[in-house]
Amino acid sequence: MRLHRLEITAFGPFGTTQRIDFDDLSAAGLFLLHGPTGAGKTSVLDAVCYALYGSVPGARQGSGGGLRSDHAAPDTPTEVVLDLTVAGRRLEITRRPEQLRPKRRGSGFTRERAYSALREHRDGDWHGLSRSHQEIGEEITRLLGMSREQFCQVVLLPQGDFARFLRAEDTARARLLGRLFDTGRFAAVEERLAQLRRVAEARVRTGDERLLALAHRMGQAADDPSLPEAGTRSAEAVPLAPGDPGLAESVLEWAASARSAARERRDIAASALRAAEERHEDAARHAAETAELARLQRKYADAERAADRLAASAAAYDALRARLERARAAAAVAPALELRAAAERDRDTTAAAERAARARLSREHHDAGAEQLLALERAHREELGSLAGARRAERRAAAVADELAVLDRQARADEQVLDEDAAWLDAWPALRDDRRRRVEAAQEAAARAEQLAARVGPARERLDAARRRDTLTREAGAAADTLARARDAAAAAREHWLDTKERRLRGIAAELAAALRPGAPCAVCGSADHPAPARADAGQVDRAAEEAAEAAYRRADAAREAADRRHGPLREALAAATAAAGDTPTAQLASELEELEQATARTRRAAADAPAALAALQEAEREHERRTAALHETRLRAAARTSHREDLEREQESLREELERARGGAGSVARRAALLEERAGLLAAAAQAARAAADAAARLKEADARLADAAYRAGFTTPARAAEALLDERSERDLNDRLEARRQEESTVAAALADPEAAKAAALPPAAVDEARAAADAATLHLRTASAHDADARRRCDALDRLSAEAAADARRLAPLREEYHRVAALASLAAGTSVHNERKMRLESYVLAARLEQVAAAATVRLHRMSGGRYTLVHSDARTAGGGRSGLGLHVVDAWTGRERDTATLSGGETFFASLALALGLADVVTDEAGGIRLDTLFIDEGFGSLDEQTLDEVLDVLDSLRERDRTVGIVSHVPDLRRRIPAQLRVTKGRSGSSVHLRTAPLPG
Repeated sequence: MRLHRLEITAFGPFGTTQRIDFDDLSAAGLFLLHGPTGAGKTSVLDAVCYALYGSVPGARQGSGGGLRSDHAAPDTPTEVVLDLTVAGRRLEITRRPEQLRPKRRGSGFTRERAYSALREHRDGDWHGLSRSHQEIGEEITRLLGMSREQFCQVVLLPQGDFARFLRAEDTARARLLGRLFDTGRFAAVEERLAQLRRVAEARVRTGDERLLALAHRMGQAADDPSLPEAGTRSAEAVPLAPGDPGLAESVLEWAASARSAARERRDIAASALRAAEERHEDAARHAAETAELARLQRKYADAERAADRLAASAAAYDALRARLERARAAAAVAPALELRAAAERDRDTTAAAERAARARLSREHHDAGAEQLLALERAHREELGSLAGARRAERRAAAVADELAVLDRQARADEQVLDEDAAWLDAWPALRDDRRRRVEAAQEAAARAEQLAARVGPARERLDAARRRDTLTREAGAAADTLARARDAAAAAREHWLDTKERRLRGIAAELAAALRPGAPCAVCGSADHPAPARADAGQVDRAAEEAAEAAYRRADAAREAADRRHGPLREALAAATAAAGDTPTAQLASELEELEQATARTRRAAADAPAALAALQEAEREHERRTAALHETRLRAAARTSHREDLEREQESLREELERARGGAGSVARRAALLEERAGLLAAAAQAARAAADAAARLKEADARLADAAYRAGFTTPARAAEALLDERSERDLNDRLEARRQEESTVAAALADPEAAKAAALPPAAVDEARAAADAATLHLRTASAHDADARRRCDALDRLSAEAAADARRLAPLREEYHRVAALASLAAGTSVHNERKMRLESYVLAARLEQVAAAATVRLHRMSGGRYTLVHSDARTAGGGRSGLGLHVVDAWTGRERDTATLSGGETFFASLALALGLADVVTDEAGGIRLDTLFIDEGFGSLDEQTLDEVLDVLDSLRERDRTVGIVSHVPDLRRRIPAQLRVTKGRSGSSVHLRTAPLPG
């Protein structure tokens, strides 16, 4: 890989476009990149890395906004263009991060997406290859054969990192080498083996846990304290654990012993159950015989007591029997008694009705017979029939009078309607004109309301924009002030940090001297004598002061970025609000909107009357038509009504004469007819009541005769005695039931006293029922206990057989799993460096990295020999670290002057620098070979030369200059003034208030 040209625009400290021609620098082979602290030397290397990979190295990574220069003009985009040759292809890479740019129309900013472009120069012209971030990144990584991190370690050699690598512990070296040589696959193999071991171990543990669970269940099923406890290896009761080699055999052994003991207990329980069953049968039979004897004795004793009780109550029951016989004889007289009572009630009812009917007649008819009353009724009916025609005439006269009254009311109503309609029709022209004017006014208001409403929305939006404009003006002003203060504070903090760093570098010797102790070796030269240690000046600063200044700068810069992020969106929003609202004051816009809304509301209220006004006009027109037609109809009805009245008046006069003749002394014919109808009805009712009373008296006399005959036939001297002997149905049934129960009890007692078995039992001593029942209960309890013991023994035996079979099957299934676990565990332990067979405790990845480190040490030694004048050689050490730790990634230095091999931590500061430089160059060679032999024609070495004396510096520069012999270009990034005298090709970076700039010098040095 060879760099040709680099263009940097608005990147880091560079506010304008800076162009670097690496071809001019490559002609010299070795060039110096120098400038004051904070000018942007490292930013040049960052730009190269960003062009290739789209991101900057290590801790300097950040968002696109962090790459943009604070010194750049707003319309200048941040951009990096790199022209290089890699793998024989001439390529040009252009990258722009995501950033804010001014809007093309209006004010404010818009966010522009990140941009990448890759071109290739062939056939005398540039050809575009891709604009995809991902495709460009993959193509560059493929051509270079290394990742961004590898590139930063191999091409941009960070000496501080390699000095730490030189003195680091094995674990730290492993992390760096693992990233550079991509040995993750070996770590993945370790992890895969560990995972397989965990899986196999989990399967074995699961099987063992199941076996232990089965052993525990068998222990519960056995319940025999004389046997070894479940889950133990032997009688010593050593607890078994999942994974123990002999676990399965111990469990199966114990299961066989438990099954044998369980079968013995089952046989004993079966014998005890048979004996308990025989005892239970004997006790049950004796208890049944005793209970039967007691029952017969109780039966005979109860019968004797019942016989005595029946004899004592015999007289009372004979009286009851006689009472029942009289009641049954009186039952034959009951129908006659009921018939006579009904006849008497009927006689009383009809006599009362006759008296009431005669009381309503006139006095002269009170004593008249039934026939005489009927004759009077017929006479009244005949007179009533002669009044039928007069009653019809009277009803017609009333109807005629009603019709005349109706005609009078209609005439008065029509006269009122005629007056109202005539007055309304006279006012119709004025009413019609008024309604039409109202409709026209509402329609005009509706049109005006639409026009005003169309203006309200824009006016309201403009007012809202004006209010946002006022608010954003205040907020943007405050944010601009905050941003200005933050920028000033960040610039001051950066200047203070860089000044502090430079002051510390100037006094670094005093800082190192402050750490010297009498008799202790110097960290720089290794000597135990310190004849003239440097002393600190009055203004000397230490590492803590530098770190505090840097932290203050980081905080100030973060505050500036936060203020810039707040100010940008506010400025864009203010421009948008100003474009929408214009320059009109907010109060004026609010007043205009209020007037417009009020006018709109007034016109809408007026327009809302349009439907009602139109409906009122249409209603008035319909009312005009209705009243005109009604006036005509009213006049026609009046003419017809006059003719009809004349006819009714003539008919009324004729009827009046006829009724005068028919009324007689009554007020009316109807009144006369009603009197006759009432009298005829009273006479008919009285005649009917007289006949009914006579019939009821005859029926009562006949019932008395029948009752006397029935009582005589039943054996009673009078009907009254028969009535006294009667019983109701319920009383007779109760009496009969009592007598029947008496007869049944007498029969039962006689049968019991005649039973020979009961008589024989009564002659024996009383039966001992309680003793026999207690003996039977005890035998039953004993049988249940024996049965439970037998069932428990059988259940335990069956459970042990089943669980033993399961345990044997599990043990067979577990055997191949246990073998697989031992095989995988041995491989995993060997790869992880924990196996006893891995004497150096070296992990698989460490073993691979150790081979790479041997190559790196060999490549570094070639240059270290030359830099150290043949004194030092770097060697790889695989010795185990102190404390029995793991081995494999140690680095030692062999001192040819003493012939001893010692730790790299004993090198002085200058020796550490050129040793780490040699290590970095050696690592670059090995990584390049690992990447497929990609040629790296351009290298950068960052800092560290200030710790070398003049002779060593010459030797180091000779080594670096030798790289030029292989057609390589080496760029040294350093503050050392002596290098500016030794290296003619220089790229100088200067800083100013408007940003940094680069200056190329390739002329030979003077003198």
